[in-house]
Amino acid sequence: MSITAQHVRDTVDAYLAEHPDEKDALSILCEVVEQAGDTVASRKEFRGHVTAGAALVRPDGRVLTIEHRALRKWLLPGGHVEPSDTSLCDAALRELEEETGISREQVEPVGDVPLHIDVHTIPANDAKGEPEHLHFDFRFLFRTTADAVELQEEEVTNYSWQFADMLTAEPLRSRVMAAAAAR
Repeated sequence: MSITAQHVRDTVDAYLAEHPDEKDALSILCEVVEQAGDTVASRKEFRGHVTAGAALVRPDGRVLTIEHRALRKWLLPGGHVEPSDTSLCDAALRELEEETGISREQVEPVGDVPLHIDVHTIPANDAKGEPEHLHFDFRFLFRTTADAVELQEEEVTNYSWQFADMLTAEPLRSRVMAAAAAR
């Protein structure tokens, strides 16, 4: 069962119940969900589409980051949702496993509400015929004791276990730091 607009709405509502101060920042997401309906989960929806990411934290407080080949940036593991994904959290787990080789059996989800929802612009990609568009990135928190990483080299060039204070984006940084401290 693929991810529906209703699932996205429900996930946003649960998130906003915990972070009501972000309602204005997520208004564009809510607008696109209403306009696009279930195509909001399709990477071909160029008003914007949902993606899913994983903030994976070890007991020592370090969080896994990967160097994305195409964007040439250090990011959390994550990416586009697939028709086989049953939830945004499931998509985050699948992406984590694909990009890092860390299986879902090696991680423990921390709740079913995203840690953070980020809205960001993806530049046009003429080679793929994609105009500039928005990604609505649902980032979920997971814990692990795993160390070994096996990179998906088509998309990822490197990885690093960083202390959470090395993350630069707020409020993601402070939320991961709080989660790491709560061990």
